[in-house]
Amino acid sequence: MLMVVIILSYLYGPLYSSALFIVMLGYMLFTMFALNKSVRVQEIYNDQREAASARIVDTLLNIETVKYFDNEQFEHEQCDEILQEQEQAGVIKYQYDSWLAIGQNIIVGIGLIFLTWTSGQAVLKGEMKVGDFVLINGYLLQFLYPLNHFGYIVRSIRKGLNDVATAMNLLTLKPEVKDSPHAQSIKIETAEIEFQDVVFNYDERRTILKGVSFKVPAGKRVAVVGATGSGKSTIARLIYRFYDVTGGRILINGHDIRSITQKSLHSAIGIVPQDTVLFNNTLYYNIAYGDPQASKAEVQKAITMAHLDTFIKRLPDGYNTEVGERGLKLSGGEKQRVAIARVLLKKPAMYIFDEATSALDTHTEREIQNNLDEISQGATSLTIAHRLSTVVNADAIIVLDHGKIAEQGTHEELLARGGLYAELWQKQIHDGEGE
Repeated sequence: MLMVVIILSYLYGPLYSSALFIVMLGYMLFTMFALNKSVRVQEIYNDQREAASARIVDTLLNIETVKYFDNEQFEHEQCDEILQEQEQAGVIKYQYDSWLAIGQNIIVGIGLIFLTWTSGQAVLKGEMKVGDFVLINGYLLQFLYPLNHFGYIVRSIRKGLNDVATAMNLLTLKPEVKDSPHAQSIKIETAEIEFQDVVFNYDERRTILKGVSFKVPAGKRVAVVGATGSGKSTIARLIYRFYDVTGGRILINGHDIRSITQKSLHSAIGIVPQDTVLFNNTLYYNIAYGDPQASKAEVQKAITMAHLDTFIKRLPDGYNTEVGERGLKLSGGEKQRVAIARVLLKKPAMYIFDEATSALDTHTEREIQNNLDEISQGATSLTIAHRLSTVVNADAIIVLDHGKIAEQGTHEELLARGGLYAELWQKQIHDGEGE
């Protein structure tokens, strides 16, 4: 493009080079202006596309709930509505793309017409020869082709980057919880956890934990109980360092958990959650996930310790039984036993049982609780529970009330005090008799 401008300026004067420069400048300015408009429209389309995909996936993941309430037609209408919104945004997007291409061609066309007309008039007036006219038009094509190609490249790159904006934002996203530059990688054989005046909130307007201090000695079983919303499950999340404390600190074997790597911390702790979520894969895969490098014999040992072997033997496909999305083909008790086997295979230094039996029936709860008592014998464990009957054998019980420790001690000590724990115990006994 630069060579064409120089040659035409040298051979035929500044009129031609000036016209080409104006065409190039107008083309660039229009492209950048129109691209900014087009990109904003494309962002709206991308948002609508993501919203439609998320809505459809959400419907499919909750297909059982849809069927429970006979809302297939309602979901069909909702998905159809959001897909129509995506379609409308797509039509507007392609309209803007078309107007961009048309505008670029108009600018190029005006420049081509002007220079062809000017050179044609010069031939008619005898100011230049026909060969000069052909030469000028040949050079014009050599100028306009790369200009058009440049516009296409700029448009493609800009729109391509916008299309992958979600991925780019994810790659540049800074995690809220990250290892400090001087974080140590330590080996934890036996774990001792200590909370020192811990304050935490998810939202500054609402504090969840208010100066909580307690210790889980190595090899001891400690339970945390309290009413719903008292902050019990938050304690497990803080130990795993899914969030950092707002105030105070949490120690593991005397180390502030913020001073060690998250990998060291996570490898030392095993959890059996209230709601066990399994991968849409085989039973063996989900159990072996606790330690992907474990041998088949080690996996078998974990299955036996979790009392899952009898159940697996009854299955036609045995270990290769598909559990379905989120483990929907298994009962609550079966999923909990898979979670127990998985955590046993991990061989952690500390166990956390986060209301692991609260969603089970009484018979299954007792069986699972016996499993939990068995695997936590002599190991450091923290049990978070709503049902007090599951923690009567704990070495220490911590009672939370609205984010503060109301009292702590053994089951017998707390009953003797006649405080909040005794009140909760009497209430649960009464409710059990009422059933």
